[in-house]
Amino acid sequence: MIEVKNIKKNFGKHSVLKDVSVKVEDGQVVVILGPSGSGKTTLLRCINFLENADSGRLTIGNLEVDLKKSTKKEILNIRRRTAFVFQNYNLFANKTAIENVMEGLVTGRHVPKAQARERAEEALNWVGLSDKFNYYPAQLSGGQQQRVGIARAFVLDPEVILFDEPTSALDPELVGETLDIIKKVAEKGITMIVVTHEMSFAQDVADKVIFMDGGIVVEEGTPEVIFSNPKEERTKQFLSRIISLDPNYSI
Repeated sequence: MIEVKNIKKNFGKHSVLKDVSVKVEDGQVVVILGPSGSGKTTLLRCINFLENADSGRLTIGNLEVDLKKSTKKEILNIRRRTAFVFQNYNLFANKTAIENVMEGLVTGRHVPKAQARERAEEALNWVGLSDKFNYYPAQLSGGQQQRVGIARAFVLDPEVILFDEPTSALDPELVGETLDIIKKVAEKGITMIVVTHEMSFAQDVADKVIFMDGGIVVEEGTPEVIFSNPKEERTKQFLSRIISLDPNYSI
């Protein structure tokens, strides 16, 4: 179980997160929707200490920390229980695909290199990159780079994987293959929090959908409730706009 309570985050005078609380049960897939600037990405980054929250508490399993006053040891423990998939891949340009996947195991988990390589090979095979072990990021397509990023997260066997708009940097024809890999991760029963604009993915995979706007959680519920019978006017406006932009989309 992962739970964030009363998290706040300001950038200067701008309040990005305003007392946000989110709870995710073990094995759940939670999708966070919302317009740009709603605080979705900042929430994920605060959970993984890529940003420092101004206040709030975070619980993962039996570990509870104060987001503002966490020690280096507590931050390390949180990061060992989580993995992050970035929208722009964040691969090491000077390392091959397999070296990128091995890196977290070797440096973060102190896994022997031979064992780390074996696990990395399995992960890359699993995401369909068995012939790309020795390719550098510049030699891979955007979709392939993102699959390396997913393998890098998956191989760590984390308690929760945080996905930050994993398809937003991809060409449209590559979105589907990446979403298919993320669905495979979900089928493994791994707890996931996914920030995305892919509504069909949210409908198909999510156990719970959270709609954020203006730094707050406006509404949350099952996909059936959020997409078919949202209670809040702002949620209805957001979904209506999506439908108007995509005539093939239906709720």
